[in-house]
Amino acid sequence: MTLTHIHTLLVANRGEIALRVFRTASRLGVTTVAIHTAADEEAPHVHAADEAIEVPSYLDVDAVVAAARHAGADAVHPGYGFLSERAPFARALAEAGIRLVGPTADVMDSMGRKDAARELAVAASVPVVPRGDDSGFPVLVKAAAGGGGKGMRVVRSADEMDEAVAAAKREALAAFGDDTMLVERYVERGRHVEVQVMGDEHGTVLHLGDRDCSAQRRHQKVLEEAPAPNLPDATRDAMRTAAVDLASHVGYTGAGTVEFLLDPVELGGSGEFYFLEMNTRLQVEHPVTEEVTGLDLVELQLLVADGQALPLGQDDVRLRGHAIEARIYAEDAFGGFLPQAGTATDVVWPTWARVDHALEPGQVVSTAYDPMLGKVIVHAEDREAARQRLVDALDRTAVLGLTTNTGYVRALAASEAFRDGLVDTAWLDRTTLEPPDESGARALAGVVLRTVLEQAPADPWQPDSFRLGGPRGPLVEHGRDLHFEGWIAPPRGTDGTQHLGILGTADGYVRRGPRATEVVVQGHRFVLDRPDPSRRAVGAAGGEVEAPMPGTLLDVRVAVGDEVAEGAVLGVMEAMKMEHTLRAPVAGTVTSVGAAAGATVALGAVLFHVEQP
Repeated sequence: MTLTHIHTLLVANRGEIALRVFRTASRLGVTTVAIHTAADEEAPHVHAADEAIEVPSYLDVDAVVAAARHAGADAVHPGYGFLSERAPFARALAEAGIRLVGPTADVMDSMGRKDAARELAVAASVPVVPRGDDSGFPVLVKAAAGGGGKGMRVVRSADEMDEAVAAAKREALAAFGDDTMLVERYVERGRHVEVQVMGDEHGTVLHLGDRDCSAQRRHQKVLEEAPAPNLPDATRDAMRTAAVDLASHVGYTGAGTVEFLLDPVELGGSGEFYFLEMNTRLQVEHPVTEEVTGLDLVELQLLVADGQALPLGQDDVRLRGHAIEARIYAEDAFGGFLPQAGTATDVVWPTWARVDHALEPGQVVSTAYDPMLGKVIVHAEDREAARQRLVDALDRTAVLGLTTNTGYVRALAASEAFRDGLVDTAWLDRTTLEPPDESGARALAGVVLRTVLEQAPADPWQPDSFRLGGPRGPLVEHGRDLHFEGWIAPPRGTDGTQHLGILGTADGYVRRGPRATEVVVQGHRFVLDRPDPSRRAVGAAGGEVEAPMPGTLLDVRVAVGDEVAEGAVLGVMEAMKMEHTLRAPVAGTVTSVGAAAGATVALGAVLFHVEQP
């Protein structure tokens, strides 16, 4: 296919979505332009583009439009997040004579905001979630602008309302520049089902099937799949029809997603579905739709932006097999879901799965942006085959140097609840997934250590015990027993990251360092270093509260001399556009406050000290 009007395309985004758009644009013969901040000067998306222009911020409308004009761009693709659903950005581009790869500013105003879209859905007789009020709990407080789970809180009592609204407003303002809130009834066991739509300027609106995104933590999607499993045909058809009707009603053009909340019968619900919102952009989870339809959604977006008619009809959209996507985040999912930052010393992705990412070895991951590092996507002939394929793919995914949620999403994909399609939107918030046991990591580290010893000159002080002769003793390093048994797939060497396996233990990746050995097994990263007993003792008895991540201290609730109960809120931190509440580890008196609100703090900085009586 050939574009008539779009010859140069600027992508107003970064990371994996910028790379994703560049791939299709380049295939269509379009010149690509990247924007970047000073901190992102060496980012992968900068090197992938034909031209790159620095801007002070990805959210600076004037600077991004100026960059597009300077590059001679015919169109701008906004990706997702940042300015992708900002009507002022769409208007500024239109005034500059530059096409936006997306709907018009008026449609963004009407559908891009949850409050306005709700009213349109009501007018179109599409069922919506009932409003929430003080007469009944639980309710969901959510930002009218934006998405991605930011600016959302579940409130279960009137006592929690003020705190939840304040936190949601702060988060929404930081992420979207708008702290308008909606309050709706909260469905305890709901499923998140969405319909992908695509419209053109010639009056055609198609659906490209549906997706299930019910696997969420704090309203942030973790696993997504297409098509939605265990959905009655009548319900599926009604959702798809409602999505197309709503998009047609507002004259929608480009790619969009109409999201619904299903109250499923199998989980004790009524079987009814409600309109939630419309995302007026490409979704993070669009690859699963591409995998089951065989369509390139970015190509269709560019054709529509070029003024062309969609090259297919509804009957041409055929779904084949099943696809599942896992989002890989820089967060410690088994340690309170704290955002992580650091340098990715080595990165291993499965070669036989689709991986959309922008993470390279040696790359610094900061808390300045969203924590998503990439997406692992699989496709198979049916859902169970796809699920097993995803588990295998996550077993072959390893990020060393910083902790990710790979082991967590692997455990979720392997769980019986996900296998049986019983995961609702709150399941992860009330369910604890068990991390892999450290014994497997220690065994894999032991194999590499034994290889090191076999290649090293004889030394009576080697880590397999002091001896002048005789058999080897137990392997001990950094105070840990690295004993292993079983058939071994040995490492190829001892330097760098080594892939190896032990029958009955699992395959994994091992990287030895001077002070610790890193091991990734079943996607989960272990750091086998020598424990610091003095630090642990201080943390347990001293009542210190350290910064669990590098970020900004948004709020300080206490002062020196205040008496606090165990669990009382001392302050609130923000990193990667998400908030983390700091609570008193013990009851007592606040004897020190280490930083003021608004301060940037480092990982491990002591922020509060509570002295026990």
